[in-house]
Amino acid sequence: MKQSIAHIALVVRDYDEAIQFYTKKLNFDLIEDLYQPKQDKRWVVIAPPNSTGTTILLAKASKEEQKSFIGNQTGGRVFLFLNTDDFWRDYSEMVSKGIEFIREPKKEDYGTVAVFKDLYGNLWDLLELNSDHPIMKIMR
Repeated sequence: MKQSIAHIALVVRDYDEAIQFYTKKLNFDLIEDLYQPKQDKRWVVIAPPNSTGTTILLAKASKEEQKSFIGNQTGGRVFLFLNTDDFWRDYSEMVSKGIEFIREPKKEDYGTVAVFKDLYGNLWDLLELNSDHPIMKIMR
């Protein structure tokens, strides 16, 4: 049996502002942006450049309860983990584009990491895992 996680839903306030942030500030690719008239919503999928794994589905909050979770889907914990092949290249570019880092870069046993906020306040790890990290085996 082979299974994989295809998408992770990220609750957003507005499709277009989210697309703008992720494609312009984080250089993500816009994979799909399809209007679904029966549901009166859009199917918007983004992914980091050259990514071959899980994608992010931008899901516009449609109810007050959903709106209350925008930017806080995990109660203040780091929510998403953006792995890179060159931490310092991406960190420098993100800083130059105004991305707010709330934890400065540091070297850990597993690799180099820093925490940043997206446009809604969700916390992300930017990390470059060590080449011998177990996750790197499944990413090859």
